[in-house]
Amino acid sequence: MSSIGVLGANGRMGRALITVANEQQLNLTAATVRPGSDLLGVDAGELAGVGKLGVSLSATGADSIKQADIWVDFTMPEAMLAHLQLAVAAGKAMVIGVTGLTDAQYQQVQQAAKHIAIVWAPNMSVGVNLLLHLVQTAAKVMGQTADIEIIEAHHRFKKDAPSGTALAIGASIAKALDRDLAKVAVYGREGMTGERQQQTIGFATVRGGDIIGDHTALFADLGERLEISHKASSRNTFAQGALRAALWLQNKQPGLYSMQQVLGLTELS
Repeated sequence: MSSIGVLGANGRMGRALITVANEQQLNLTAATVRPGSDLLGVDAGELAGVGKLGVSLSATGADSIKQADIWVDFTMPEAMLAHLQLAVAAGKAMVIGVTGLTDAQYQQVQQAAKHIAIVWAPNMSVGVNLLLHLVQTAAKVMGQTADIEIIEAHHRFKKDAPSGTALAIGASIAKALDRDLAKVAVYGREGMTGERQQQTIGFATVRGGDIIGDHTALFADLGERLEISHKASSRNTFAQGALRAALWLQNKQPGLYSMQQVLGLTELS
């Protein structure tokens, strides 16, 4: 089994990854935090609350990146791109769950995938990736007459909006309807907006409390509506998917892979 490392181990997702890796008895060999952190040297298991694992937190850098074969990153775009450069230089594969990337930042991920194997996804959960297929079916059946809205809710600390998952849902629906999401997306409404244009795909964002992640695709026609929803109750859901992706990446050739491929859902398209 390939060895696995966690970048940004002190974050909420970092700790969830350590917890799930321990539960699944995976080969976790490294966990890093930013240079100068007060947590340097702390046992990763104790940080995550699962007891000593014998893996001490090290500073992210060229030396620490050599301590694992596959790295999992749920940090922030700028930090992730720095980690990506280290991984390319060391020839290490990566699983990336970072959202809020600009087009230019995503292009850097694509460029790196020419040299190393990467799984990138806006959401790592099994249920959400199945939802991405279900909304395509709904769009093909109802999309020509129904109004389509995507509603998402997350915790107060989330920095990007709409969520990467909401955008992925919109992209899946737009693809099924042969629409350009950049042209039909509506991200906010205020004042005298006039009647809704049927071709548009609306997004509504909620931020509050400790909501892990709720997403609903609404297909509202005259006389009926269909709602397809996914609600996450634990970050461990995303950690489980990410670690599943890490195991899937073992021995893969350089390239940019999706969770659809990891889960074998591409053949359902």
